[in-house]
Parts: sequence; C-alpha cells; structure tokens
Amino acid sequence: MNSNATKPEARSSGQSSFSSAIVIATAVATATLVIVFRDGWLPLIQTNGPSRQVPATPAAIHDDPHAGHGHEDHQEANSLELSPQARKNIGLSTAPVQLQTFVRTVSMPALVVGRPGRSAVEVTAPLGGRVTRIYPIEGDAVEPGQPLFNLRLTHEDLVDAQGDFLRSAEELDVVDREISRLESIALPGAIPGKRKLEREYEQQKIKAGMNAQQQSLLLHGLTLEQVKQILETRELVQEINVVTPKRVESGPDQAPLHPFTLKRLDVKKGQYVDAGKPLCLLMDYGDLYIEGRAFEQDADQLLQAAREKWDITAIRTDYGERSESIRGLKIVYVDSEVDPESRALHFYIGLPNTIIHESKTPDQHRFVTWQYKPGQRMQVRIPVEEYPERIVLPVDGVVKEGAENYVFLQNGRHFNRIPVQVEFRDQLWTVIANDGSVFPGDVVATSGAYQLQMALKNKTAGGVDPHAGHSH
Repeated sequence: MNSNATKPEARSSGQSSFSSAIVIATAVATATLVIVFRDGWLPLIQTNGPSRQVPATPAAIHDDPHAGHGHEDHQEANSLELSPQARKNIGLSTAPVQLQTFVRTVSMPALVVGRPGRSAVEVTAPLGGRVTRIYPIEGDAVEPGQPLFNLRLTHEDLVDAQGDFLRSAEELDVVDREISRLESIALPGAIPGKRKLEREYEQQKIKAGMNAQQQSLLLHGLTLEQVKQILETRELVQEINVVTPKRVESGPDQAPLHPFTLKRLDVKKGQYVDAGKPLCLLMDYGDLYIEGRAFEQDADQLLQAAREKWDITAIRTDYGERSESIRGLKIVYVDSEVDPESRALHFYIGLPNTIIHESKTPDQHRFVTWQYKPGQRMQVRIPVEEYPERIVLPVDGVVKEGAENYVFLQNGRHFNRIPVQVEFRDQLWTVIANDGSVFPGDVVATSGAYQLQMALKNKTAGGVDPHAGHSH
C-alpha cells in the first residue's frame, strides 16, 4: 500500500518540473527577442509614448558625445532658433549671469519742492521811495550783488534825519577849526585856555548827538557805507540801489556758485513803495528737496533708511519719454507729524540741481534752465531688505506662464527655455534663486523674454499632428 501511494506523488512532481522549465525557456527567448529587436520598437515608444528620462548605462554614457550636457536643453518643445534678423526685430539683448546682492525697495510717490527758508527769497524795499529803475525782467538769472532796483528817497522823516545829521557834521567842523585856532595862539593868558576848554566840551556834545543821529539813519534803512558817504560828500543820499542779496549758507562748505532766478516782479517803474514792501521774489533752484509721502506703517522703514544712510533712488518719468533714475540720494529728515487729512507721513530727500541750458538776449538778459523743477512728480525707492548672492535680471528677461517662470538660455543660435524660481519682482528687476537652474557665466536673454515665449508657443501649436486623419 505504501509503494502504490508514492507513485502518483512522484509523477506529479515530474510534471511540475517540466512546466517550470518550459516557462523559463519562454522568458529567456522573449528577453532575447526584445534585446535583438530593440532598435525597431524603442524609437516608437520614445515618439508616441509619454516623455520620460531613462537612466543610461555606463556604456551608453561613454558612447554618447552629449553626456553631461543636459539633453533637456535640446528638446524641441523648449528650444527656439533665432536668426540675427529676428533678434533685432524683437530687440533681444543678452548678458552673462552674475551673482550679486539685490536690495529690495518700496516705491512711494514724491514731488520736487523748494527748500523751506532757502529756495524762495523775497526782496523788500529797505526805505520808502519811488522806483526809478528796474534792472532785471521776470525769468532773469541774477547773481548776488547784481543791481535790481533804484529807489529815490522821498520819505519826509528820512530826509529830515539826514538833514539833522549833515547839520551836526557842519557844526562839528566849525568847532574843530576853532579849537585848532586856539591851540595855535602862543600868548600866555587865562582867556584863550578857557575858551578852548569850552569848545572842547561843545565838540564832545556834537559828537554824542551825531552818534545818536547815525543810529537813527541806520534804523531808517541806510547802510553804514551810505552814512559815511554823507560825511565824505556832505550831500544827502537821494537814491539807493537795491541789489541781489547774498546766498545764505547753512554749512561750513560753500555751495557751488549759481544764480538766482527772478520769479516775480511786484512793482512797476514810477511806483511809490513804503519801507518793507515786496519788490520781487527770487528763487534759488540750485538745491531742492524731494518731498515723499508714506503711510504711517512705513515710518520704521524710513527711519531705518535715514539712520543707516542708505542710498535712495528717485525715478522721474516724463509722459511720452523715457524714465530717469537718480541714484545716491539721502534722506534729510522725516517729518514729526502725520497729515491729518491724507494720513500721509512726509519725508524729505536732498536733490542737487544743475543748469542744463543757458541763453542771453541782445540786451544782456540771461536765462537759465534747470534740470529739476519744483512740481515735478517722482517715485522714490526706499531700501528695506537685502538678497545676497542672487541672480538679478531685468524684468523683461523673465516671463511668467501660469505658475512657472522662465528664462531663455543661449546656446549658439538656439535659446532654451529654463524654469526658474522667482523670489521677488518689481517694476524693474526680477530676483532669481541661486538653485542651479542657471549658473554664473551662462548667457541668458535680458530682454524680449515675452516675445520668445510667444514664438515658442506658436511653434509648438503649429506642429504637424501625427494622428491627423486617423480615427481612433
């Protein structure tokens, strides 16, 4: 019984071994056929199947001349060939990638204004009188000390004060001559000595009166030079000359010489003016302010920029013209009050000015044009954060498509689209993370990225559909 029971088991084990051998032989044959005919089926899969990268064998890497150069750069869907004419048509420019520190800024509106107490200078009549001559015209450039007006003095009190002073001067001359005569008398006696002493007392009295009269003339508006002129010429001052005042300097270093501009004339020839009446308004455009307007929450950033003395950039944009960047400016001060109506916090930036045009008329009137003018609108950029060791490109060198941002890497006449991570973007610059997407020294497009992206999309959309005409 036992021997009969083991025979079916042995037969069953033999059948199983035979089946396993058949399976192994079939698998080996199939693998051999796959390897032998791979040149026929592999291109079909790469063309029609999903795109993916297959790790290459060491032998394939050794035989491939492009090994290590990034095959994704040569993918047709992300590469675009441009002729020199096409590059000129879209205004394409390129530059090598460099790592640098980018300072993030916040933009605030601003306005060019004059410096309070410095830019506007009002010239007033020092004495009452009639305007007999006006030297400049409106818009004239006038230098300090240059004549502006002639005033004929007609005020009765001033005329009387000058007359009293001149009369005292003549009386003093008489006394001085009498004292000199008495001193020349050599005869002894008490009478000449007594008379000389009386004249000396009278001399001191006249001098004291003249000193008081001189102070009165100065209070009336005459200068010390004009008072001395009365003593020297023994004539009353009938006409005075009003000149351009000297420039007031706030620091130890004198500012560069530049003229005032006569902004407004307030009198006419022949007009009578009282002492203190405005004659004209002069403007000093040599140094101006940029008045910025910030929100209350920006006060800390403004104060930090002022304390650290960071460079401020102002951008002036003329309608229809290119923008101009003014770099290296400094915050002078931040206002201590918030505007109750606009809730804006004002701050002021120093703006040096320069003359950009000058002309003269045949009658020697001089006119100048300044580069910056009060009333011009600007945008100021206040630094708030730094990005060290970043790739910084112009904003036209990076294109955004959905959630992706791309730059275009130059490879000969080809431009390969490379995805990058954008950390910050403003109106002028784009900051790209230094994560290996592009490397220092790579040449990328710095303008025309949008046109390159559109050309690449049109190229992809215009390709021939391999399934066209086939019904699936």
